[in-house]
Amino acid sequence: MEENAKVTFTDRIRNIVNDFGLPRLIIAGFLLLLFIMAPIAGSDLPTQISNTINRFSWNAILVLAMVPMVHSGCGLNFGLPLGIISGLLGATLSIEFGFTGGLSFVMAIVIATPFAVILGYFYGWLLNKIKGGEMMIATYVGFSSVSFMCMMWLLLPYHSPNMVWGLAGKGLRTTISLEGYYDKVLANFLQINIGNLSIPTGTLLFFAVIAFIIWAFLHTKTGTAMTAVGSNPAFARAAGIDIDKTRLTSVVMSTWLAAVGILVYQQGFGFIQLYMAPFYMALPAVSAILIGGATVNKASIANVIIGTFLFQGIVTMTPTVMNNMIHMDMSEVIRIIVSNGMILYALTRKTERAK
Repeated sequence: MEENAKVTFTDRIRNIVNDFGLPRLIIAGFLLLLFIMAPIAGSDLPTQISNTINRFSWNAILVLAMVPMVHSGCGLNFGLPLGIISGLLGATLSIEFGFTGGLSFVMAIVIATPFAVILGYFYGWLLNKIKGGEMMIATYVGFSSVSFMCMMWLLLPYHSPNMVWGLAGKGLRTTISLEGYYDKVLANFLQINIGNLSIPTGTLLFFAVIAFIIWAFLHTKTGTAMTAVGSNPAFARAAGIDIDKTRLTSVVMSTWLAAVGILVYQQGFGFIQLYMAPFYMALPAVSAILIGGATVNKASIANVIIGTFLFQGIVTMTPTVMNNMIHMDMSEVIRIIVSNGMILYALTRKTERAK
């Protein structure tokens, strides 16, 4: 009986590890070790926890943007910069039109929405033409759109003195401050401060609402059809589902979520970054959802939450703890090594699952 009990207990532990995933367990263990090491290395633990939660709240919706396209079988959205550009257009036009405070954030979403729908529609149309090679084409679409907008940010007729170059009086600056506009508009809403621990309740609630909407949508008739298209296109076609239209809907949703996600990121960060800033923003989002346990044709809200927290936690904590241990300012070097290492791991893991 004792041996059977031991076997049962061992099997339970093995099942828990298999369900959660050994790689995620190792990453979670490493993150926990960093939190334990932080006060020993001389870092303020509440401050580091605040930084991790803040970075999670900034990036969560960008990672959530992956879910609709994964469900419809379009793969991981490497064309995320299209949605980000829509958000940047909404943000800059909101300032250009003179909106301030919280209203500028609302209007940025409103203005970004038609851009996201139009760009998402043409992006979805393109992906429907090249079924099977979506992720490769999406990468080129994302990169080329960023390069194209580098010219447009200089040529578009913006006139707001808070955004254009001071000497020329035209062309947008590389970085635009959001002070007086929607800087921390969500983060400061119902913010909880306990000593050095700061929790951006408003941003977390905003993410929770968007995540619930996506979860609820995926349980509707259209959402179920979307999942069916991604899981078994032949069955979906036999059931009378319009595959191209369903895939198009998922791409538009993903592009719109990316537009909203970059606006949430900006309000937490305090600045709008243009030109080459969106170039690599798809890679951390893709990596986060893969680390959270998603595959190229299956993703959930839980994968988004777990993956974003683990990825941002490691990227936030590692440079701080390492700097304090070696007493050298190598934070940027360490951050690049760690983030690119996790991206490499996630993408290799995706390739293995895809076989």
